[in-house]
Amino acid sequence: MAPTTSTHDRLGELEDAFIKVTFEEDGRPAPTADGQDRFYHPWIDHASNPVTEPATWAARALRKLYPGKTVVLSTDYNTNILGFPGAIIQPTSQTDLVTSIVFVPLSRRLGQVAGILSDQIKFGCFRVAWAKYDFILYITRYPYGFGEMVQHYIVHDGPEEHIRALLLASGTWHNQLHGEILVFNQGYWNKDHNLWTEVQKANWDDVILKEKFKADLRKDIGGFFESEQLYKSLAIPWKRGLIMYGPPGNGKTISMKAIMKDCDALGYAPLYVKSFRSWKGEEGAMADVFEKARQMAPCVVILEDLDSLINYANRSFFLNQMDGLEGNDGLLVIGSTNHFDRLDPALSGRPSRFDRKYSFDDPDKDERALYVKYWQSKLKDNKSISFPDSLVDEVAEITEKFSFAYLKEAFVAALVLLAGWEGDDKPSFATVLKDQIKELRGQLDKDPEHAVPGAYPSSSAPLPSPPRHAGRAQQCVDPRLQSQARIWDGGHGSPRLTMPGEMPATGPSRAEGRDVRAMALAAAALGRSFIY
Repeated sequence: MAPTTSTHDRLGELEDAFIKVTFEEDGRPAPTADGQDRFYHPWIDHASNPVTEPATWAARALRKLYPGKTVVLSTDYNTNILGFPGAIIQPTSQTDLVTSIVFVPLSRRLGQVAGILSDQIKFGCFRVAWAKYDFILYITRYPYGFGEMVQHYIVHDGPEEHIRALLLASGTWHNQLHGEILVFNQGYWNKDHNLWTEVQKANWDDVILKEKFKADLRKDIGGFFESEQLYKSLAIPWKRGLIMYGPPGNGKTISMKAIMKDCDALGYAPLYVKSFRSWKGEEGAMADVFEKARQMAPCVVILEDLDSLINYANRSFFLNQMDGLEGNDGLLVIGSTNHFDRLDPALSGRPSRFDRKYSFDDPDKDERALYVKYWQSKLKDNKSISFPDSLVDEVAEITEKFSFAYLKEAFVAALVLLAGWEGDDKPSFATVLKDQIKELRGQLDKDPEHAVPGAYPSSSAPLPSPPRHAGRAQQCVDPRLQSQARIWDGGHGSPRLTMPGEMPATGPSRAEGRDVRAMALAAAALGRSFIY
């Protein structure tokens, strides 16, 4: 017998009750007839229309769908709940999840995989469990200005304080550094794990400078962070500035990396500034850098190629920031330059801005001997190479005016030539090395005007007389072009031969007096990776 109408009605009521109970346990309203979230269709329809404020409309719609529950909006600038390891997160339904897939290429060195696919969430609903509370998290992405807005809507069957606690915990975690270094470039701060990994490779044993010079440099930096009470007892601001200067290839970069490693290990975050070029303008970028530094203090701010970062147009604003009109307690600012004479005297000649200058000049004979011994130690297990102590003294003698970079090139080129030599008439290592030194000698074209009066020398060699134009302020135009593209992703988250090198050339001035091809070959042979 066919069921009566009343029987159909009772079955329908039973089915509705079952669905209602099931989804009330989930905390979400009952789905539509096609099984989708009830917020899905309203959002898709509305977000596809020319609206001015989707977030307000969505908040109102969610409060209607979740009567009696708390709904809080949060933009995904600094919280990123999906990337918070303290929470357990699970999509409520794959059918409601709308993502945009982005291909991210990988380095060939990592293996056969050409790249990975990353999902950028356009619309998604997630269950979130944190502490002893449960939440429902909606994420939407929509056009906003010249970019996109990532909006969070957090629904909770409880007071708003629980949601605020979740956001505070997630924001606090993301504001901390976890094996990363903060890098400022093109107007934005980014966390760089690759740079942190590169910095961890730096070792003071690989910095071939006189031990006293290295010890004094390390004491200057470590002593600053340990002297807060001393500064306060003397009623002077707890801040300090150092300049590392000298011709390229003499250890400034690796020393900078070693300093960053030491400071990071002690809990003083290194902040690395690539450029002040920004959509805000250079002064706006400087304000952002010092604002972040004051927030992170005590910390160390790294300004490499200071003569390029500071120019006539932005100099006054930079000096105001350095003078600490807003208070720079706990800031150690370290700048480096290959061209000290290009710095404005207001930067280079006045203590309380940059208090101490460290000269990384071309190595003297003793330092060249130390560097040759460094290579002798590296090659001691290579049975095919004879490296007697007499060769150490001879190389140190015939490489006068060589920078560490030129010395490195001599060794690298000699080893590469020997490795590719074919035939029985293979020359000795000493012969090839001295031939390479002779060839590099012909390429050497040094600029004699690189001394700085009153500086702390890295070697015992006397400093030449100051250049005639050192006392005059000069306009330094930044030659660097910022052309690196930004990738925005809202998805989920060989022996060490590190002895001195410089960061990649960023303009014509970095190639003055250097054979760029020879240095590039040396870098390629060593598989060097640089901060850039």
